[in-house]
Parts: sequence; structure tokens; C-alpha cells
Amino acid sequence: MSSVVGFSNEEMAVMELSRLYKQYGFKQFKMSKFEEYDLYAKNKDFLLSSDVITFTDTNGKLMALKPDVTLSIVKNSSGKWTEPEKVYYSENVYRVDKGTHQYKEIMQVGLEYLGNLDDYSVSEVIMLAKKSLEAISPKNILDISHMGFISGLLDGTNLDSDMVQKIVDCISEKNTLAIEKCCADFGINERISKALSVLTEIYGPFDRTVEKIKAISLNDKTDAAVKELESIYSFLKLYGCADKVNLDFSIVNDLHYYNGVIFQGFIDGVPSTVLTGGRYDNLVHKLGKGLGAIGFAVYLDLLSRLMLGDIEYDVDVMVLYNDSTPLDKLAKTVKELTESGKSVKAQKNDSGCVKYRQLVCL
Repeated sequence: MSSVVGFSNEEMAVMELSRLYKQYGFKQFKMSKFEEYDLYAKNKDFLLSSDVITFTDTNGKLMALKPDVTLSIVKNSSGKWTEPEKVYYSENVYRVDKGTHQYKEIMQVGLEYLGNLDDYSVSEVIMLAKKSLEAISPKNILDISHMGFISGLLDGTNLDSDMVQKIVDCISEKNTLAIEKCCADFGINERISKALSVLTEIYGPFDRTVEKIKAISLNDKTDAAVKELESIYSFLKLYGCADKVNLDFSIVNDLHYYNGVIFQGFIDGVPSTVLTGGRYDNLVHKLGKGLGAIGFAVYLDLLSRLMLGDIEYDVDVMVLYNDSTPLDKLAKTVKELTESGKSVKAQKNDSGCVKYRQLVCL
């Protein structure tokens, strides 16, 4: 993503991604900075951090600066089974920064699809996630997983939610020894234990790794998950964005919220995840709405670390003038420079505080 003088990487990304989402029928969703704290308190496991900035409203209600957009969209959604709601957003959220451990205002862009999900709608969202990465940087990777495959392997084991979460955590850590121990402790048979362990070893280009997933599929539910992943990959190929798409089953999320395909995006030059998303029907149902849902978010604050397109200069041209410079000459010079595509700063003195490519003295 090349920067334009006067716009930051984040602002350029907002414009490019908004244009992309509008092309596919997504409408912008605007929301308040505030939300009732109760919404976040009941769904803390869904949040990246449980730290939320709160205050008491004039009517005595405990309010919060929104740490998340998805929860607000679902709560306020007017989507129906027969008429899906396709929305995108560019909003600031308020979270604790992992580096400084201080609260930070973060610019975030993303989209949500709520309604009757089918193969096309799920694939379209994931295609837009990949194209979002490509809009930011040509050097990108999208890693895909499927919570349905993991829950399918555990079908019939009669584990409680804590046991399931412990196994999911072990898969995330790629800790095969811990998985084997959990399975032994929980009375899970060797076939399932081996399949869960194999999951931790599967990572790589989709077309080279999908057969490994098929080899450990144990039932109709896991077969369906594989079939959906293959359908998505075929869709991405049709749109010319299947390059650098990997299977990675160490990507896991809370099964209380997520029930299908999940994914993460990376770009060269940024050491952490810049895009996360997935299917979260369970969250929507928990909030009392009988809809399917899938979406993703792009964390634009991380683009400040991206070296691509960093602005070395404040302006292209510094125009210096004095009291004797004719106004029409100054105006004509600035007009010609700006119309040629250059950014210009006209002032009487060069204090040394402005970085410029070219100096014009009138």
C-alpha cells in the first residue's frame, strides 16, 4: 500500500478497504462510542482483553468506551434470516496496548455478515479478508482453520466445557505431549487422541496440507468441515487470491462463541496478527438472535510498524515568500505545484521544523 502525502498508512487503508467493501454490497455501520457495560461484562471471553474503560452516565447506568465493534453490531443488528445484514465499519476502539499496558485509542476496520449463511456468503467474507491483506501489502499470508473440525473430533467424548477448553489450549500451543496426557486423563480413545495430536503438526499451503486433514477425519461433522474448507479455497482461486493461503489448526477460538471457519492474516514487516475473523453463530445466539454470522477486523494501529510507504517528508515543496512577494505570483506558484500533484507549504520563514523535498523562494 503506497502512501499519499498528507495521509497516514492507517487513513489510506481506511479509504482503500471501504471502497473494497462497498463493491460487494456492504454498507457502512456507524455507532456510538459508548455502550452499556453489561454487554461486555457478559461476554468478556469474546474480548481480546477484559480491561474496559467504564463511567457512570447521568442516569446512573454504568457505560463503557467500546473495546469491541462486533458485539455492538450484533446487539443492534436488524438482520433477518430472509434479508441478511452486510455491514462494514471504520471505528475507534479503546483497549490496553500490549506493549505499553496503557489504554489506547485504536483505529479498526472490518465487516460483518449476519443472516442465513451459505457457501457463497462465507467464502465471500474470507475472499474480502484476503483482498484486505493484499490492499495493505503484496506480501501477506492468510491462515485458515475450522472449529467444526475440532469439535467434530471431540463429538461423543462427553467432556465438560473446561476439559474441551484445556484440549483446545493445548492444540493452540502445539503441545502434543499435553494433548496425549489430557486424552489419557479424560478417557479419550487413542484414535481421537492421535488425530488431535496430528492437528498440531499440520501447517502449510492449503493444496499441500488438505489431504493430511482428510486422513484424520473421523465422522460426518469433520468431513463437512473439510468440504467447506475445500469450497472456500476453490472460491479464492476463482477470485485470484488463493496464493499464500495456509491451513493452520493451531488457530483456535472459544467454542462458546465460534463454530466454523476461523482465520488470521499477516503482512511482511509487522510481527503480529493484523487481521482476525471467523464464524460466530454461537455468540449471536447467546445475544438472543437466531442468525448466522461471520466477520473480521483489521487492526490498523499495527500499520504504524509497517515500513512500506513511510513518509520521509512533511511536504514535497516548501515555498518561501516575504512581504514584497506579489500575491498573484505566490498564488500562481502554489496552484501550479498542487495541480501537478505535489504537496505545498507556503510560509515566510524556514524554521527548520518542516522536512521538504524541494525549496522554492519567491
